Amino acid sequence: MHWFLENAHLLHERLGIVPLMYGSLGLQYRTGEELHADDVDILIPGVFLKERWGELLSVLEAEGYLLVDEREHTFEKNSLHFSYAAIEELMPFAGIEMGQIESYTEQGVPFKLLSLEQYLNVYRASIKDGYRIQERGKKDQEKIDLIEKHLQCSGPKQ
Repeated sequence: MHWFLENAHLLHERLGIVPLMYGSLGLQYRTGEELHADDVDILIPGVFLKERWGELLSVLEAEGYLLVDEREHTFEKNSLHFSYAAIEELMPFAGIEMGQIESYTEQGVPFKLLSLEQYLNVYRASIKDGYRIQERGKKDQEKIDLIEKHLQCSGPKQ
């Protein structure tokens, strides 16, 4: 979580981005369950991955992030991978509208986080993806089971 907040602070302070904590780290934050996230997945406005890519690249590299995969927008810092994707892709991928995503502040750093229902939509969509079926299908199913367990325990508005 520390590394996400440090990165989110940088993105917000230097580029005006309020990032979405995504993937296992975001789900771990949402559920309080240890998921052993081995990377930091971050969703940001797609303009920073296209028209303003050079600006994002400069800001991250100036802070010690090393670009390791330009196609996947993946950087490394402190032996941890940070991967960026476009937040706008949530709608076509998992039916999640940007206006429905909750905002949070932790240690003075603003960020966005999916609800459990939204995470369920993401992982249900992910498990249908060919690459993810081969590489991550079992882990994705375990996350779906975890989300469903939390939804049953806490009711539908989590």
